[in-house]
Parts: sequence; structure tokens; C-alpha cells
Amino acid sequence: MDLDQTLKELAGLTVYPRSVVQVDGTTYFLARGDEASRRVLGVLGDTSGFEGARHESATGGDGGPLLCPLTPGNAAVLRGRLRWLRPVPLGLKTSAGFGDRLGLATPGHVWAARQFSGIASIFAQQSVRENARTGRTPQGVVDDATWGIFQEGWREPWGADADHLKTPAAVDAFVAAGYTLYTIDPGDHVDNAAHTAPPAEVEAKAQTLPWDALEDTALDMERRYLGRSFDLGDTALTLDREPLWRAAAKYGRAIAHTVRMYRYLADRMGGNDFELEVSVDETETPTSPAEHLFIASELRRLGVRWASLAPRYVGRFEKGVDYIGDLIEFETELAKHAAIARALGPYKLSIHSGSDKFSIYPIIARLTHGLVHLKTAGTSYLEALRAISQADPGLFRQILGFARERYDGDRATYHVSAQLANVPVPDGLRDEALPGLLEQFDARQVLHVTFGSVLDRFGGRLLATLEKHEEVYYSLLESHFERHLSPFIA
Repeated sequence: MDLDQTLKELAGLTVYPRSVVQVDGTTYFLARGDEASRRVLGVLGDTSGFEGARHESATGGDGGPLLCPLTPGNAAVLRGRLRWLRPVPLGLKTSAGFGDRLGLATPGHVWAARQFSGIASIFAQQSVRENARTGRTPQGVVDDATWGIFQEGWREPWGADADHLKTPAAVDAFVAAGYTLYTIDPGDHVDNAAHTAPPAEVEAKAQTLPWDALEDTALDMERRYLGRSFDLGDTALTLDREPLWRAAAKYGRAIAHTVRMYRYLADRMGGNDFELEVSVDETETPTSPAEHLFIASELRRLGVRWASLAPRYVGRFEKGVDYIGDLIEFETELAKHAAIARALGPYKLSIHSGSDKFSIYPIIARLTHGLVHLKTAGTSYLEALRAISQADPGLFRQILGFARERYDGDRATYHVSAQLANVPVPDGLRDEALPGLLEQFDARQVLHVTFGSVLDRFGGRLLATLEKHEEVYYSLLESHFERHLSPFIA
């Protein structure tokens, strides 16, 4: 019996056509059943290592494929068989991270990524904070991305980002799950008060830095920087004494923590390839070009190697909405940050909370010369809610009403400015008006930051509705990310 006939005889199942692949005489595919059943992996041939139940062929006997649940064990065996399902480091290629808080978005991300071959994709990206709020694990995030990639037949290299790691203890679970990019967030060690403190106070702060951990002295630091001009290509940068000490006081402890995290990670990776991102974006005060130069120079002196760095840019990068700030000021400052990244690396500038910042994408693309990583997360969850608003208006109304109740508490760990008074009460809205709320500033942010509470209350219904209407969700994601990625293609 040929393969086409075998697949046609899978009663009650629909095979995802792009998933079908034959390697070394064994056929693999992904299929889904009726509305009440989940997706399954099919294996026809060498089934060793997989756990599942044999599907009897229509002609009788046991010649049908093994149908396997989408478990971590089966995902691991499949990655061992199909090498393109394993995440890898992506180097300096322009890249985008697709955070997926629900575990269902990767096929839609692939739909969009297929149109932009010049942009490398990170399909597994989630932070410790997001995992805690969604009840997911680092391994589960990689596995969900694996199944989505397999479903859509993606064969290009892809990455997995362990986002916003703050402590060594948080690293191990991501290493065990095979992540390839590790985003170190030393923001808790940044002294924001040093940004505006009087010079004498700044110097006192700097004198108490952990100089042993920095493998440095205050005198040696001054010798390296004062009186020196740093060539940045079309321009140069010098550090006088006050900005040097201010940079050291503000970021010295963060640098020491980053070095500690990097060395711990390198030890845990045991020689396996990985990439590092350094992120100081979730802090109160902007990173000046002089401070960026200081951070990069000190990390390089201490042996840290990184692929991307996220300064705290000027303006506001709030969740789920466009950039808030002076575009001319942003362009002026970004040009300097990009020049530093080229001169001291090269490495990519990373844009955190980067989704929906449509007004600055052309500026970023033009000034970074391709050395850029765009990081998105919650915007895919908002597109899931857009799909819910179309497929089940009643459920969307319940989610919106609950989000309004939870907003004041859930916003505490986010930089957002939405006003609850500007978010309509759901009962007064017609069905056809519901999707439009996903275009409204305040409603987007209220829905964005309450995702953890919403999933606790409505997660089962929300996921079941998206699975039932999966192509609606994928199509919305494809369209949404076309807007994000198209400005970065030369």
C-alpha cells in the first residue's frame, strides 16, 4: 500500500500536509482528529522509542502507523530523528523572537516567517516570569514550538531564547531543555539613582563597587578611559571623569552580575554552543551612549561574549502599543548605540517590548544595518484574543470584563499607562465591535498585562476555542507579523 493511500485510511484524522516527511525509510506526520481530540504524531516504519498506539489499517492487520500523543518524550525522540527540529544559535543575522504564551502560535509564526527568508526566527521564547504566570515550563515551551514547526514543515534554522534570566538558579531548566540563546537581565543590580545623583554621591557609590568581582580598581578604570577617544566609525566618543564614574556607579554591579551569570552558564553548557544577550532595558532610566560603551567595553574585558545587547532606549516601550516619545531624539540616540554595537562587536541591538512599535521600525532597520533582534511576546496573545472575539464573542466579553477587574493588580510589574476608564464595559458592545478593541490603546494594554489571571480563569475554554478555529488564529498572526517584519527587509 502506498503512502498516500495509508494516510487516507486514517479514519477520523486529518493529516497536516506540510508535516509529512520520510527519512531513512520512516514516515512521520502530524494529524488532528475531530473537535474533541488533540493532535497526534504518526510514525510509519521504525517506531522504536516512541510511545503510542497502533492504528489499524482499513484492510485489517497491524500495518497502520503508530499514533503518539504529543508528550515531551515523543518530542525528544522526534528531535533526535529530525535534526531541523532542534534549536541552534543564529549568529548575527537579523532576527525576530516570537513569544508564545499559549503554546499554539508557532504555526502562525511560521506562516509569517516563510515570507521573510532574510530574518532568522526564534520560535521558542519565554521568560521565567511568563512561565510562572502561564503554568508552563522551559521544556514545554520548546516542545510546543517543536510541534508547531513540525506541523508546518519548517526546515530553516531556528532558535530558543531563555528570556530575562535574573539568577543562576533559573538557568538550569533552560539548559536541560536545549535553549540556544540566554538573555541575562541584571536590571535588579542597576543603580538608577546614579543617573541623576550629585557627582560626589556618584563617586561614593562607585567606590563601593565589588571591585574584586570586576577584577579591577578605580585607578585602573580611569587609566583605561580618561583621555582616550573611542573610534565609532563616522564619529568618536570620549568619556570625561564625571560620566565615567556615573556609568560605573550605575552599571558596575550589573556588569559583575552578568559576568557571574555568563560563567555559570558556560559551565553548565559544558562546551555546547550557545549565544548570550545582555538586557538592561527594564530599568527606570535610559542608557546613554557613553554608558553603553562602558558596559560593552567592561564585558569584553572580562571575557564575556554576546550576540545581542538591549540598552534602555529613550522614550517609552510600553506593552502592546506603539512607541511613545520623540522620534527625532530616538533616531539620534539609536544612531550612536548602533555605531557602538558595530565598533565594539559587532553585535546586534535587541529591541525588547518590541511588538507593535510600527513608527520606529523603519528607523531601526535603517540605522542598525541588519544588526538587530526584534523581541515580541504578548502581541501573539492579543491576536489570540482577536480570534476569540470573532469565533466566540460571549467568551471574549467574559475575558474583557474579568481583565478590567484584574488590571489594577496585574499591572504592577509592567510599564503601562492604560486608563481603565477608557476601556468599554463589554455588555454594551455589539459583537461586530469587539475585534476593534484590539486596536484601542487602553484595551490592548489591559488585555495584555492580565494574561496570567485570564488563563487561570478561562485557559481551558480559550485554548479549546483556538484549537477549533486554528486557521483563523494562524491567519491573524501571519497578517500581524507581516507588519512587524516587512520594514526589516532591505
